[in-house]
Amino acid sequence: MTLAYVLAGVTMLALNAYVLLGGADFGAGVWDLFARGPRAARQRAAIEEGIGPIWEANHVWVILVVVLLFTCFPPVYAHLSVALHIPISLLLVGIVLRGSAFTFRAYDSTKSPVQKYWGRIFSISSTITPVLLGVCVGALVSGALALPEGGDFLATYVRPWLTPFAFAIGGLTLSVFAFLAAVYLCVEVHEHELQEDFRRMAIAAAIAVGAFAGIALVLGSRDRLPVMGSLLTQPWALPFQLITGVLAVAAIGALLTRRYRLARAAAAAQVSALMWGWALAQAPYLIPGVHTIESAAAPAITLRLVSYGLVGGACVLVPSLWYLFRVFKSDSMSAFERVDTAEYRRPPEP
Repeated sequence: MTLAYVLAGVTMLALNAYVLLGGADFGAGVWDLFARGPRAARQRAAIEEGIGPIWEANHVWVILVVVLLFTCFPPVYAHLSVALHIPISLLLVGIVLRGSAFTFRAYDSTKSPVQKYWGRIFSISSTITPVLLGVCVGALVSGALALPEGGDFLATYVRPWLTPFAFAIGGLTLSVFAFLAAVYLCVEVHEHELQEDFRRMAIAAAIAVGAFAGIALVLGSRDRLPVMGSLLTQPWALPFQLITGVLAVAAIGALLTRRYRLARAAAAAQVSALMWGWALAQAPYLIPGVHTIESAAAPAITLRLVSYGLVGGACVLVPSLWYLFRVFKSDSMSAFERVDTAEYRRPPEP
């Protein structure tokens, strides 16, 4: 186990954290878009309250992924930036639009009608951006980025990601984010009716996750992708898939029985298992057919300096994030808010 492998593992951990935390923020925007019925306004208010205190902090994980790729694996960063220039650019536009629109909507004390338009921008960009992220991952997994240089514009910059498999992974990513958001919101909200709404959303998203995973598996097997072969033939593949399946069943079972904290833990573990299954199937390649972890690694002195920086940064970042979540997401804070809300809504005595 070399330092390059350790830093590649840290990069994957950061991406895992971004999916579990930042991905749920995107998924909340999906449900903001599809909020319907007599409780639509209350659903949107619950979504806004749930992601409002922490959504900016969650982006630290994707920033860490980008910095580690740029510093520790520069050929991979350069290759992805060029080959996936179009979807990555659209992805960045979506992230900026989503964040700006949410800020303008959430922190406008005047509650003017224009907030409806900011809300629409927030929800639409929250829906499109995960698809683009999944498309980038799908193009990477498919091995299409190993095409030789010198082709025309379409062959080099469009066809590698404009494929059914890439968009199947895009749909899977969107479904995963929506699933995480709905499960988390079941824990966040304390009104029974809203919990039931988000529970139904979570079950629907879980079904979509299974459907898109099946479509991706069929398309990947049809195209004989090496990563799909690893997922089906490696010695670790069957136990790993069984564990992922058990976690998926546990998450859905907990939702059906309304054990929301268990559902949250199982959903997070299931999504993490999906991500690490991808990492194990693709290893040792960072870009299949082009760069391995060792071939793309920066000089040893750079890797050592980055590892020192990671240790020092973790001493600041981890306690800060823990304190942030402790303040805004702890059970004691939620209980206080419930009492305060109940007093506020209590009708005056006759």
